[in-house]
Amino acid sequence: MTLASIAFPYSLYLITDEAACRGRDVMAVTEAAVKGGVDLVQLREKNLADDAFLTRALRMKDMLDRYDVPLIINDNLAIAQACHAAGLHVGNTDMPPRTVRARWPACTVLGYSLEYEKQIQNAEAMCSDYLALSPVFATPTKTNTITEWGLAGTRKVRALTTTPLVAIGGINLHNAADVIRAGADCLAVVSAICSADDPARAAERLREEIEKSKQKR
Repeated sequence: MTLASIAFPYSLYLITDEAACRGRDVMAVTEAAVKGGVDLVQLREKNLADDAFLTRALRMKDMLDRYDVPLIINDNLAIAQACHAAGLHVGNTDMPPRTVRARWPACTVLGYSLEYEKQIQNAEAMCSDYLALSPVFATPTKTNTITEWGLAGTRKVRALTTTPLVAIGGINLHNAADVIRAGADCLAVVSAICSADDPARAAERLREEIEKSKQKR
């Protein structure tokens, strides 16, 4: 077990995407995924007005609390605070992590998207609870890619930091083991679970692959 995995005890991270749910209720898909093994959920709602976003966030928080699964809000500090989420995820064009810390001392899980190598040792990365390698592989859910990290990039970043690494982008059952072996502590997925015929089973299989691969590191 690495120091990073102790500091960040999560393995399977679901990022919600209503469109990827194929017409199914995002709350129902998320709950099924949690039952299957997801242990961290990010609510990402780029297209909802704040009042609708908060309504959904409160419903999601209430559901996740029943399973003791933390809720992360994407890029909206006011919503995260209002729904008493566990934390916030921000990217390079969002509120900087140091500002989040100053404005929300109660934040317990602060994530920061790592899009190029020189970010690794900057002050924003160093005050974050995890770094998201975004994307590891090309994916249609992220079109403004700066760096496609790949397995080699994941290994390089792992060698440069002890901060927990969350891998996102094109992650699925077929490459999950390789990404964990390359140094990721946690895998974040969207379509591999949200678009699956059986989200609970998809989550279960991914979680099994992650845990098996961690044991072999």
